[in-house]
Amino acid sequence: GEVCTMINKKYSEFLPSMQSAEELVAQVEGLANNIDLLKAGIENEVQRDLNVAVAEFTELKQQLERDTLVLSVLKKLQEFDTAIKECNSALLEKQYVTAAQQLEKARSTLRSLESRRGFELKILKALGTELTVQTQNIIYHLGEEWQKLIVWKLPPSKGSSSLEALVLSELHLHTLPAQDEDTAVPPVDAVLQALAVLGELHSKLKDFGQLLLQYILKPLISHPSLEPVPEEQPDVFILRFRSQELALDESSPMEVFDKIKLVFEVLHKYLLSVPLEQPGEGRVTLAELLGELIWEELSDCLIHNCLVNSIPTNSSKLEQYKEVIESTEEFEKALKKMQVLKEDTTALLKYACNVDSHFANKKCQDVIMAARNLMTSEIHNTVKITPDSSIALPELPDPGSGDNLKTQSPSSLLQNGTVNVGSESRLSPFTLCLPTCRISCSVQQLLELAYHTLLEATASTDLCCVQLFDCVRNIFQLFYEVVPTYHRENLQKLPQLAAIHHNNCMYIAHHLLTLGHQFRYRSTSVLSNGAATFVDLVPAFRRLGMECFLAQMRVQKGEILERLSSARNFSNMDDEENYCAANKAIKQVLHQLRRLGMVWQDVLPVNMYCKAMGALLNTALAEIVTRIAALEDISAEDADRLYSLCRIMVEEGPQVFTPLLEEDKNKKYQEEVPVYVQKWMTFKELMIILQANLQEIVDQWADGKGPLAEEFSAAEVKSLIRALFQNTERRAAALAKIK
Repeated sequence: GEVCTMINKKYSEFLPSMQSAEELVAQVEGLANNIDLLKAGIENEVQRDLNVAVAEFTELKQQLERDTLVLSVLKKLQEFDTAIKECNSALLEKQYVTAAQQLEKARSTLRSLESRRGFELKILKALGTELTVQTQNIIYHLGEEWQKLIVWKLPPSKGSSSLEALVLSELHLHTLPAQDEDTAVPPVDAVLQALAVLGELHSKLKDFGQLLLQYILKPLISHPSLEPVPEEQPDVFILRFRSQELALDESSPMEVFDKIKLVFEVLHKYLLSVPLEQPGEGRVTLAELLGELIWEELSDCLIHNCLVNSIPTNSSKLEQYKEVIESTEEFEKALKKMQVLKEDTTALLKYACNVDSHFANKKCQDVIMAARNLMTSEIHNTVKITPDSSIALPELPDPGSGDNLKTQSPSSLLQNGTVNVGSESRLSPFTLCLPTCRISCSVQQLLELAYHTLLEATASTDLCCVQLFDCVRNIFQLFYEVVPTYHRENLQKLPQLAAIHHNNCMYIAHHLLTLGHQFRYRSTSVLSNGAATFVDLVPAFRRLGMECFLAQMRVQKGEILERLSSARNFSNMDDEENYCAANKAIKQVLHQLRRLGMVWQDVLPVNMYCKAMGALLNTALAEIVTRIAALEDISAEDADRLYSLCRIMVEEGPQVFTPLLEEDKNKKYQEEVPVYVQKWMTFKELMIILQANLQEIVDQWADGKGPLAEEFSAAEVKSLIRALFQNTERRAAALAKIK
């Protein structure tokens, strides 16, 4: 019974809470339905009204923008029109600056119209045309005014730079303020300012600057006799020239600076001091604008046609150059004061102060020019050098003397014989000896030039010294490149020139061994550390000389073989025609050798001469031997005639050796021919064979130990025996002994 009452109690508590939960659910569902209805209402009606309102607002906004745009465009068009009208009326009254400013205003208005995107008016094109016409109109008027202000009276012939013509040039400036106020001449600054506003001043000034350079400034620099004559009249200022008769060839920089300064002073007074408002640059004077346009060209001209010439060519005159430096500084100051130059411009002064380096440059240029002239002069003007001839040199200091430069006794000058090596231990007189031969005078002068330049180098500042030393090296490198090319044809065609060129190269190589070494003992100089050497150039010069001469030898050998090729192989000499051809070939070869012997005489060193002539004679003899040894059949008459041809070679060959001018001294060399001609004995043995009987040939062979075996192989001797003798038992017996 108790359980029952508990359940009832619980149930009666539970029921109301469940009912209240169900009511809550019903309320929530009702609320959700209301929200859905509201949402549908907003989506269908309010949103639509909102969209309409926004669209209307946007349209109104665009309308407003369009109207504002049209309004501003109309305003701009009105501005443009007003500006053009103002410009016109100002132009009529010659108010050029106002006119120009109004025109520029119209221009910027048109620009801002054109810059609007999506707004293309047909009218803009017409406005552009209007603006162009108006601009050309005002520029034309200003041009007319400019020409009235600045009048050039130039010589009639165009581009004439002769003195007579230049003296006639005049510059008239009508820039003086007018005496009477009635004349409606606009003041000069108005014209210039208007041009500046239009951006036209630059080109006008450029033309003026070019005329100023061509007819006034440059002539004053390059013609020392011209003098500027300024003259002021009531309404015009005139600048003209007068020419002094007795003028120097070159005027000093001081005089030139004074003349140029005078021109700028008067220009400044009558024209260049006008102040201007440059668009985008602020206030400037005409002088500054003109200076920017012409200074570079003017300073170049002053440097190259005036300062360069004043640079000393001798280191001793460098001291006096201070005066030039001072006047250069004064000149630049004066131009800066007139505002022609900017404050930081120092091109001229820099150049003048750098005189050391310019001195070296100028010296080097002169030296290289002189060297080039020597290299392109004739090779065949020669001078004879002997082991004891010395080069005409300035006296070099004694090695031990350091700075107190006691001069050396002339005996220790650089001679071809002895070279002073700087200590008392002398080398043998013939250590560095050049054999007697002929070299070109120009080459001897070239070496003197090199020595003198090195001497100058040792007396110069370090910078200068190094430049001059390099310059001397350049002389030799130039020789190496210029001479073989410049004289190429003659060196190929003329055997004498090839020989002289060979000697020249050997002579230079010889001096390069010691050049530089002599200057080591001027202890103050940069050259004293021993790095100043020319030894590295020696092999190249020796090679240069040898190659040229060997090329000539090849040509001569070729000619000898060419001549001998017409000797019909020396076969069938019993045929008169064949014999004549062979005889003629041999005579021609001897003639060629005789001619060479003459052109090389007294030119090549004797030893070299004998080797060269020996090699060529050897070529001829070797060819004759080869041809005769190859014959398959030699009749008795053939053998006699071949023998007589060979005898001509043996008798006359040595006579082509004439190395010296004195006839009687050449005997010695003619007797020594076998020393220089490798095939001489071979040739003599061949002659013996041509005259010998079988027994004599066998005796000459002497079991391979005789003189014949020295010169010919067994096969060659057998071949000759077969050609000379008929096939008999005696011949077979003889052949059997040759082995």
